[in-house]
Amino acid sequence: MNKFCKLLTMVLLLVASQAAHAALNVFSCEPVWAALAWELGGDKLNVYSATTALQDAHRIEARPSLIAKARSADLVICTGAELEIGWLPLLLTQSGNGKIQPGTPGFLEASSFVLKLEVPRLLDRAQGDIHSAGNPHVHLDPHNIAKVAAVITDRLSQLDPANAATYQSRGKEFQDRWAQAMQRWEQEGAPLKGLPVITHHKNMTYLIRWLGMREVGNLEPKPGLPPTAGHLAELFSNMQRDPAKVILRTPFQDARPSELLASRAKIPAIVLPYTVGGSDKAKDLFGLFDDTIQRLLQAAK
Repeated sequence: MNKFCKLLTMVLLLVASQAAHAALNVFSCEPVWAALAWELGGDKLNVYSATTALQDAHRIEARPSLIAKARSADLVICTGAELEIGWLPLLLTQSGNGKIQPGTPGFLEASSFVLKLEVPRLLDRAQGDIHSAGNPHVHLDPHNIAKVAAVITDRLSQLDPANAATYQSRGKEFQDRWAQAMQRWEQEGAPLKGLPVITHHKNMTYLIRWLGMREVGNLEPKPGLPPTAGHLAELFSNMQRDPAKVILRTPFQDARPSELLASRAKIPAIVLPYTVGGSDKAKDLFGLFDDTIQRLLQAAK
């Protein structure tokens, strides 16, 4: 009996020890939040991204593989503001995981913690793919990244108090490095102020505002609607009065409309990484903005 008790005690201690050192499972809807979570948690986390830089987060299916990942998640980090409205609600319901439902500590919408732009005064689906909470592509302003990082740091500390000191330490170190990088990016990007650009979709709004550029048109006639020949012709006509210097798109958008207009207008059409993994140099958050700034400066010459 004594041997059994000792063995049981050892097993319980081992289980408790493993539980104390088990990494939190973080399910991220987009690569940018996965990268940010890793910066703040390191090896204390198992981080999974539901999408890649080559996928449009508007148009993802709640596949069984994603449901399985959500089922074992301790924390879900998504953009929100209806960016994932076509698949995230189903994913959360099908996961059966009560820890990650909206309103619980295990669910975090990044856009809820920043000032959103382009909030519509009137909802009208005739205007295209309009988000009632505002433009959801908040991550392309690095000031928003800093705000969300502070929230994630506190949330990780809440969910895993045993490692709270580590999260707080990594959070402070990240914020220090990020503040220095932002200062450098804003100095490097100063020549971009006032640069007139055309975008494929309304997903560069926060980047344009941060750098002081000027959006003079979109390849999509309405948000979410594919470019048409008639709309491209209208854009070209408008450019005679208000010329654009660069056309911007992401890695997951069709290159043909931007290349067609660029060829006709004799201006560069460039691909920005948009999110982590969107280019060879955008391997992490710092590389994302390093590469974005350099591509814009090169195109603006």
